[in-house]
Amino acid sequence: MTSMFVNLPVTDLERAKAFYTAIGFTINPLFSDHNAACVVVEDDHSYFMILVREYFQTFTDLPLGDPATAPSVSTAIFVDTREAVDTAITDGIAAGGTEPRPAADYGFMYQRQLTDPDGNILEFGYMDPTAAAQGPEAYANQQA
Repeated sequence: MTSMFVNLPVTDLERAKAFYTAIGFTINPLFSDHNAACVVVEDDHSYFMILVREYFQTFTDLPLGDPATAPSVSTAIFVDTREAVDTAITDGIAAGGTEPRPAADYGFMYQRQLTDPDGNILEFGYMDPTAAAQGPEAYANQQA
């Protein structure tokens, strides 16, 4: 089984945990301590490891950037409905995040961007099942 862990630096671990649980994820306490928390995005598959910056720094000799001023990654999470996208953004803003850009609606795909309190960028999206399986042209053909 393949699993993906995305490591994100944070300045306040408790604030970050509150933010990520507010947008619908859970914390796995077995892999969490005072330096880090394991955020379960999708059981047995996708996770964020939110790490205090000092601890994150122990994994690299390179200087850490500040995602609030110089982002280097945007993590896209696709959900089952447009409404789930909107709910994640609304809940994230209520938990201290921001929506730096307007929603993008391409017809077959809908995306909204959410920045966590530390500046890490999350994109929530929904894609029409026909487009996901057969490409955007198949979606366009079914609309014609």
